Amino acid sequence: MKYQDPKVIKKILNECRTIAVVGLSSSPMRPSNGVAAFMKKQGYKIIPVNPNESKVLGEKSYMNLSAVEEKIELVDVFRRSEEAGNVVDEAIAVGAKAVWLQEGVIDLEAARRAEAAGLLVVMDRCWLKDFIKYGE
Repeated sequence: MKYQDPKVIKKILNECRTIAVVGLSSSPMRPSNGVAAFMKKQGYKIIPVNPNESKVLGEKSYMNLSAVEEKIELVDVFRRSEEAGNVVDEAIAVGAKAVWLQEGVIDLEAARRAEAAGLLVVMDRCWLKDFIKYGE
């Protein structure tokens, strides 16, 4: 698949240190929580984006990407594929450098829009697994 290029993955892992995790849950049983906790342990700044949470992993949670006050480098998407397009459009609007659609999250049109807007794009991959494979 086009949006699984190891060069792009490595570039995102090395250059995108501030990560908005859309769909981040406070439940330790959810994959989003485990991945974000790992990101945080590796020294990345995580920003939870979930209207149903007030705080996750000790960080303030935001309703949506446009509510985040700081510059977002990577938007990591833990939402269903049919909801990914809206998140990608919001990532473009807030000026993120990259979007990462987690394993099982596939929206080719959204990926193309992000790429056309100049964002780095990874789709249908697990950030944590790729960090272990390609990270520092």
